[in-house]
Amino acid sequence: MTFELNRISENLGKWFNRFGTIALVGLTAIACLNMFTRIVGSPFKGAYELVGFFGALVVALPLGYAQINRAHIAVDILTRHYSKRALRWVNAFNSLVCTVFFVLVAWQSGVYATAIMRRGETSETLRVIYYPFVYLVGLCCLLLAFVLWVDFLKCLRPQKGERER
Repeated sequence: MTFELNRISENLGKWFNRFGTIALVGLTAIACLNMFTRIVGSPFKGAYELVGFFGALVVALPLGYAQINRAHIAVDILTRHYSKRALRWVNAFNSLVCTVFFVLVAWQSGVYATAIMRRGETSETLRVIYYPFVYLVGLCCLLLAFVLWVDFLKCLRPQKGERER
C-alpha cells in the first residue's frame, strides 16, 4: 500500500511542479513585458498584481515535489549523530507533525478563499477574482501534507540493515 501511495504522491508532485514551472515562465514574461513597456512609456497595468498571483503559485505548486526530492533545508546538527532507528522515529514524528500542520494550513486557506469568494473581492487594479489562487495554494498545501503522510508511513517500516527490538 505504501508503494502505491508513494507512486501517487510522486506523480501528483511532478504534475504540480510542471504547473509551477509554467507559472514561473508566466511570471517572468509579465515582468519582462512590464519592463519593456516602461521603456516605451506605458507600463503594463496590473503587472504588480499578476506577479503577486503568479509568485504565490511559483512558491506553492512545487512544495510536494520539493519534499519528495528532499530539496527543503534540513538542519541536522544533532540528528546526524543519532542511530538509524532513532533517526527514523524522529523523522516519523516530524512528518506526522508537519502533516497535521499543512492540513490545517490547507483547511484555513479554503476557509479564507470561501470568505473572499462570498464577499466578491477582486484585485485592485485589474479586478481579477483571486479566490481561485487561494484555493490552489490550499490544494498545494494539501498535496504537501499527503507527501508528508506517505513519508510518515515509510518511516514506520524498518529500514534495511536496521534491527527491530
